[in-house]
Amino acid sequence: MRRTRENILLIFVIVLMALALLIVLPTNSGVLFNKNFQYGLDLKGGSYLLYQADLSQKSPSETDAQVMSAVQATILRRVDAYGVTEPVVQIQGTNLLVELPNVQNVNDAINLIGQVALLEFKEEQLDANGNVVNDSSGNPVWIPAMATGSDGTQEELTGKYLLPNSYVDTSTLGQPEVEIAFDSEGAKLFGEITTRDLNKPIAIYLDNTLISEATVDAVITDKGVIEGLTLAQAKDLSIELNSGTLSVPLKVIEQTDISATLGTDSLNKSLLAGLIGILCVAFFMIAYYRVPGLVATVALCIYAAITLAIFKLFSVTLTLPGIAGFVISTGMAVDANVLIFERMKEELKRGLTLKMAVAEGFHRAWPSIRDSNVSTIITCIILFIFGNKYSAVTVKGFALTLGIGVLVSLFSAITVTRTFLTQLVNNGMIKGLTLYGGKHD
Repeated sequence: MRRTRENILLIFVIVLMALALLIVLPTNSGVLFNKNFQYGLDLKGGSYLLYQADLSQKSPSETDAQVMSAVQATILRRVDAYGVTEPVVQIQGTNLLVELPNVQNVNDAINLIGQVALLEFKEEQLDANGNVVNDSSGNPVWIPAMATGSDGTQEELTGKYLLPNSYVDTSTLGQPEVEIAFDSEGAKLFGEITTRDLNKPIAIYLDNTLISEATVDAVITDKGVIEGLTLAQAKDLSIELNSGTLSVPLKVIEQTDISATLGTDSLNKSLLAGLIGILCVAFFMIAYYRVPGLVATVALCIYAAITLAIFKLFSVTLTLPGIAGFVISTGMAVDANVLIFERMKEELKRGLTLKMAVAEGFHRAWPSIRDSNVSTIITCIILFIFGNKYSAVTVKGFALTLGIGVLVSLFSAITVTRTFLTQLVNNGMIKGLTLYGGKHD
């Protein structure tokens, strides 16, 4: 019965290893699943931005969570329209983490993301005699354009009445302009305003900045144009109008830019360092522990394949700290094997048979392995929670990869190593106590 169970475990480990390799290799796609490894900005280049939302300016009728969710959705629409591939926008308390891979013009992206995009239509203020009121500099004073809404109250015409289908076009003079369309309520308001201001100027403000001023030459209802923009300004305005207005202002509190060349160089060096480390550990294990060391090396390779398969399947973002966490967990996988093999050597010195020494080695080493790994997992959970709370993405990445690696290392040391070693001993494939750390045959 026990032999059957061991054979089933062996088949399970072999099948699991084969599946992991099919998922991981080739690394850029995989055979079973067409997914790539997810690399952080420090490995593939791009811009890391941390925004702080000014929730003091939110509507009293909305909760903080509702506002942050709306802002997140707006930013996602903007970066998607901007052409950023695989952007990351995460809510972290009152902050928003934005990752923009391979962005060429970071400043333009920052300006686009952070714009509140409050579009206002204004008209000239008139005095009691119907004359235009000027400021101290002799310029007209602009006031919000108001009209009667469908509910009979006075409403200000703003961008909230626009349909999300604005686009950039070219005027008859070859100048870029933004075509806009109002919903039914906005069309009613705009029709009343243009009727009142026929042959008079109307100004359009974006975030309190004048962007366009034109004379109304006909009554307009559902459609209009915004002129006086450069082509770049027109494209950005179209994106902002279609993505919606930010509920609250945003402020950049942290920015990191990494070139793609530096990211590729960091990735290559990290992989090389990890490979050298694993080879050194494998050489030591085989030289010092002989057959058990060879088994541990094979188990280590299986551990690495399974861990990388998990990273790819669940789209775990790999950063430099994340790779460091993976390498450290590799060391912990070896450490568990060291505890087991040392216990085996002690049992062999006591005169136990090889089969009994293997069983006792795993049995007596388990409490130490369990306690050390559980304490590490608890540490990873604490790091992940506080990393998420304080927007420390690198800390979160380190904690996540280390935690996954430790869990897989437990399986590797207790199941994979034990299965292979038990099969070797039970089937008499490699005999001689000296090959297992004993002093006599």
